[in-house]
Amino acid sequence: MILIRHPLVTREHEKFVELVDEVSKEYVEPIADKIDRENYYPREAIRKFGEYGILSPVLPKEYGGSNMDILGTALSIEVISRYSGSMGILTEVQGFLVAHAFYTYGTSTMREELAPKLARGELIGSFALSEPCCGSDAAAIETRAERKGGEWVINGKKMWITQGLYADVYLVFTRTGPKEARHRAITAFLVRRNNCIEASPIHVMGIRGTGTSELTFTDCVVGDDDVVGKVNEGFKIAMEALNLGRIAVASVTLGLAEAAIMEAMEWVRKRNAFDQTLTSFEWIQFQLADMLSYIETMRSIVYDSAVRFDRKYDDYYAFASIAKLVAVLLGIDVIRRAVQLTGAYGVWSNSKLNRIYRDAKLMEIGEGTNEVQRMVIYKWLSKYLG
Repeated sequence: MILIRHPLVTREHEKFVELVDEVSKEYVEPIADKIDRENYYPREAIRKFGEYGILSPVLPKEYGGSNMDILGTALSIEVISRYSGSMGILTEVQGFLVAHAFYTYGTSTMREELAPKLARGELIGSFALSEPCCGSDAAAIETRAERKGGEWVINGKKMWITQGLYADVYLVFTRTGPKEARHRAITAFLVRRNNCIEASPIHVMGIRGTGTSELTFTDCVVGDDDVVGKVNEGFKIAMEALNLGRIAVASVTLGLAEAAIMEAMEWVRKRNAFDQTLTSFEWIQFQLADMLSYIETMRSIVYDSAVRFDRKYDDYYAFASIAKLVAVLLGIDVIRRAVQLTGAYGVWSNSKLNRIYRDAKLMEIGEGTNEVQRMVIYKWLSKYLG
């Protein structure tokens, strides 16, 4: 295991990381391959994470969390992802995108009753934003909630929704005004699973076992008490969740890269070629040195972005994008090199590196593509430079 040592990491963080590692080793490592091969949804592992307060660590302990800051939550996702990228993403969605949103922006009932059940793994939550029409351009969503007789009626489709197949509750972003109004006419709703929702599975190359689906909402009726936040102010909730999600995805990538270098090190230490171990070759040594340098660069920028969020810096959103972009670019290169170092083993369908490589690709797309991150960073740069 790569020990986590960094000036921003406190002893409290280290103790929490030790717990996360122990629980992940017991409940995730034995089923990691099954999650990938069988597209297996790890419901029991999610419950266990909830019992230990590591499914949504950022929530207070009385709400089912661990009273951790954003950095502590990022650390937990990093460690979980060493064992399974899928499990890292599931904790991100359940904890960062759903439970945290209901706790922060929901009604008193959502905060007091729903958020704790999500944090404890008693309920499964899903974040329904992306649509067939629009992924990167979230302000262009078409799913509509119309006011009828004192209620809201939701119709539309959502796409690429993690946990959509298994969710008990959905955080659904809808249009509640003209399309021309874009982000100024988007409202978030709590929609509980019922017959008005059709969930169809989507099979993906990596991050399998996460219940990814297409959702169809047909005349789903919700009330004013199901509005999350305020009417026409849902886009703010979505963007804050995605900023948190970008830190989380960067953490997943960091964990995957750490797992990859550990796999590569184990291989080159025991593999012989031309009457000597692979570690005797200078080229191998230099590759591993580069990989570790990239990992430590990732670590610093991911932890920095989390602390900026914790300290409420006004530019935290830009650094969340920087962290995601840099972590993904460097992390995928680390994983690619690990596959190259292990040769045929790395591309063997039974190898852990094969799974890591496929999982890592999604990190370039989820919670905003690399291109979207560059857009955010450039807008901030223009403002920063005046």
